[in-house]
Amino acid sequence: MKPPGQRVLVLPPTRRDGEVTLALLAQNGLDGVVCATPAVLCEHMAQGVGVVMLTEAALCEPAIEALVAALALQPPWSDVPVVALARDRQPPPVVAQVLERLGNVTLLDRPVSARSMLSAVRSALRARERQYQIRDHLLLQERAEVELRESDRRKDEFLATLAHELRNPLAPLRTGLSVLRAMVLPSSDPRLAGVLGMMERQMGLMVRLVDDLLDVARISRGKIELVRQPLELREVVDAALEGCAPMIGAARHGVELKLAHQPIWVEADRARLVQVLGNLIGNAAKYTPDGGRITVELRSREGRAELRVTDTGVGIAPEMLTRVFDMYVQIRDGASRTQGGLGLGLSLVRRLVEMHGGTVAAHSPGPDEGSTFVVTLPLLPVPAPGVPGTQRTDPPKPASALRVLVIDDNADAADALCLCLQTMGHAACARYSGGAGLQAAQALQPDIVFCDIGLPDIDGREVAARLRQDPVQRGVTLVALTGWGAVKDRQLSSTAGFDAHLTKPASMEDIGRVLGLRP
Repeated sequence: MKPPGQRVLVLPPTRRDGEVTLALLAQNGLDGVVCATPAVLCEHMAQGVGVVMLTEAALCEPAIEALVAALALQPPWSDVPVVALARDRQPPPVVAQVLERLGNVTLLDRPVSARSMLSAVRSALRARERQYQIRDHLLLQERAEVELRESDRRKDEFLATLAHELRNPLAPLRTGLSVLRAMVLPSSDPRLAGVLGMMERQMGLMVRLVDDLLDVARISRGKIELVRQPLELREVVDAALEGCAPMIGAARHGVELKLAHQPIWVEADRARLVQVLGNLIGNAAKYTPDGGRITVELRSREGRAELRVTDTGVGIAPEMLTRVFDMYVQIRDGASRTQGGLGLGLSLVRRLVEMHGGTVAAHSPGPDEGSTFVVTLPLLPVPAPGVPGTQRTDPPKPASALRVLVIDDNADAADALCLCLQTMGHAACARYSGGAGLQAAQALQPDIVFCDIGLPDIDGREVAARLRQDPVQRGVTLVALTGWGAVKDRQLSSTAGFDAHLTKPASMEDIGRVLGLRP
């Protein structure tokens, strides 16, 4: 018995014709099935078919519409061959129309020799076999694509989880460095300030790498949401240079600014554009030998804003210019390898710029000739004065010492934050579970609570909800402090009753800003 896909389905005009045809097929090693009606033939087709044989008599019957409809529903890879036997060289118009609608038809004149009929059937079966091969290839390709998407999804989830888990140990380290700076500086030994500065720079690099990991995962899953607003690009340049200042200073690079005299406005997410320009300036500092020069230019050109970052660094080989924006690609150079990195920064730059409707390109004369990165963005007409987001204001400062409760199951992180708050003049204490935190809140009646989300006993959002329901805690400021920082996470924190959401490791500027929320 041959596979169903090799069967010859016969729709004969009479039972005797069917028996003769079936016997002829069997004598020649072919598997045939006689079908009494088009409906029965369609049922067999659903189980697998190699070729359909019929005569012009069947084509004249209204019931043939069932076969026409079934063939019209074939998958894209399938085109069932039909061998039709007709007495007239010029079939009647009704038969001709049905033949055209059947599609893949081989027309044989009756009477037909057994040799000719068998040749036509075998040829149709060979063509059908190739169709099944295409189907199998497509199924394998589809299965491979599904597995690839699943693997990619697991990779993105792993990166997001890894970034989150890395944030937890970074939090006490960053906070501890801030405490050290506040407690031991100014010091008579200048080496101490140098060591602290070095540690803070490396901590900043670690935070940036973790942020890049998380952003790659978010962008790959379409989870990045831009908060667009009118934005003057000189503000972006200032913020990016400020963030890169420690790296630039450590390498003793000179910086030259060439900024347009008139303001240049775009509609963009400020944080993301600062991230883009910070990545480009940071790479310029990283790939330029000590004492080099970095030039940042801002201008409008042909209806678009243009940002250029040029350095006197190691340059880019011609074959790498089209690859530098690919994920995990790094420029291989002895000096650059000492700086490390994951090869994610420029990939993020390209994706974020494209999300803003812009372009980014790399140019370099070659190795050791420096490089230039050019970002273009759609221009925005100059907005009216007072547009939200265009004025920068310093965060308010608390008027007096505050009672602060820190709830975090990472004891090191909680203790380090308490110590930092105490050096700022506040009364702070730590609890290491949600239940203990709720009990402490009843006793202390804090002004502000920093609460982790992933607590082992009671979820941090549930802690916030219970505090909001307690009349004694009316007016307390609740701050979520967690390794999860996506837009969805911030929305969940707000719904739970938090006044602010900080992503670990929070900087002292972030801590000071939320302390300033107190009236």
